[in-house]
Amino acid sequence: MALEIYLDLFSQPCRSVYIFAKKNNIPFEFKKISLLEGHQYGEDFGKINMMRKAPAIRDGDFCLAESVAIMQYLAEKFQTPAHWYPSDLQQRARVNEYLSWQHMAIRMHGSKIFWLRLLIPKIMGVEVPQDKMDAALEDLNGSLKLVEDKFLQDRPFIAGEQVSLADLVAIVEIMQPVGSGLDVFESRPRLAAWRERVRVAVGTELFDEAHKDILAAQEMVKNMDASKMQVFKPKILKLFL
Repeated sequence: MALEIYLDLFSQPCRSVYIFAKKNNIPFEFKKISLLEGHQYGEDFGKINMMRKAPAIRDGDFCLAESVAIMQYLAEKFQTPAHWYPSDLQQRARVNEYLSWQHMAIRMHGSKIFWLRLLIPKIMGVEVPQDKMDAALEDLNGSLKLVEDKFLQDRPFIAGEQVSLADLVAIVEIMQPVGSGLDVFESRPRLAAWRERVRVAVGTELFDEAHKDILAAQEMVKNMDASKMQVFKPKILKLFL
């Protein structure tokens, strides 16, 4: 049985896994799901990942969730180039440091901006209070500053001279609020230069393909069936507002 990877490229973790697998020529069957339409709650997907989250993989009888764990598994199984997840103790520690920090920081804040600026007002028809938006922007800006000043500093990439899993995860997270129309790179030339280095390192064509949907999100929401999301509305509003 071929390796199956369950993905929704609207999701930052899914984009990380997709880019990593494609860049490293890992053969897999793309299993597309729509998180916004609730496909993760289907009976079949529940057998793959009972946590009901994407990405997830099935490799024969072995199923695995969580993007970081998936990429580490793929890196070891397919013996990808060492720069992705370095064997050097301190370089690997730099990668692990970012991967441990990002869940409740840049990823969470970037997702919140995406929902507050785009999905909640455009799909759910709910006006977002200005104080909620201001607080979310403050959190995002704080995390972006840490990416620059703590994790990146004056290095080309987070772990040093070459791209790693940390850079891949970081860039897809930072691209999420860009999909809502917020240009987070405009006043951050150092971050913008790093973004271009990562884009070139993974391949400009692959990078652009993976981000095509998220960068077209403002146009895509106009054609979304809002009724499919109404069942999630109370939970979403409670989570973000």
